[in-house]
Amino acid sequence: MTDRSTSTTTGAGADWPAWQESWDRQQEWYMPDREERFRIMLDMVEALVGPAPRVLDLACGTGSITARLLARFPGATSTGVDLDPALLAIAEGTFADDERVSLVTADLTDPDWPARLPYDSYDAVLTATALHWLHREPLAALYGRVAELVRDGGVFLNADHMIDESTPRINAAERAQRHARMDQAKANGALDWSEWWQLAAKDPVLAEPTARRFEIYGEHAEGDTPSAEWHARVLREKGFGEARAVWSSPSDALMLALK
Repeated sequence: MTDRSTSTTTGAGADWPAWQESWDRQQEWYMPDREERFRIMLDMVEALVGPAPRVLDLACGTGSITARLLARFPGATSTGVDLDPALLAIAEGTFADDERVSLVTADLTDPDWPARLPYDSYDAVLTATALHWLHREPLAALYGRVAELVRDGGVFLNADHMIDESTPRINAAERAQRHARMDQAKANGALDWSEWWQLAAKDPVLAEPTARRFEIYGEHAEGDTPSAEWHARVLREKGFGEARAVWSSPSDALMLALK
């Protein structure tokens, strides 16, 4: 577990690997199977578009997907796009010397955000645990723009919270068990979302972008978590030829759409 007292700043600036590790551990508190979904995501990328894809890392955050992509496929390239200045600062520090990575600041609710990208099309658009902050209507609009960016034969993969509301008793039991495990992990020192951001706000390098981040977003807000079936239907309506879940847990799914 992350030591709450451990500094993530060096004399020369932020310790970017430490911040990446800290972010991963915080995210894994919510999603212990996070690495499994990344593995299957990259399995499907390789199966459908090969081992040297041009990738758009959508709502990239610190670059979690990009880091795993490049470790597995050294010939890949990645464009990360996000609006969060603090998480982008970590991504910029992490990939500063890697010519395979470009980072773009853009608001995904702005219809013109694709114009900021360096390429008109991508082999794969990947995203994880990011789009649930959008409600159904703007998410459907975003899916339409993503479909225009994915080349014919390319893929879109979205790993996120996707709840089947037709099974309320199953959902409640799973949620109770998951939160009991989270409570135990927290008692053992795991950082939650708000505690992680409190650490970032105290870091000399990240304090200013963290303050700007909260000016943009406010406190963490939830959008919608429609079912995997909803995602598959809307993706087909927006221009993909096939769409279905290729991995799921009781609360999350990895949706794949093929152009």
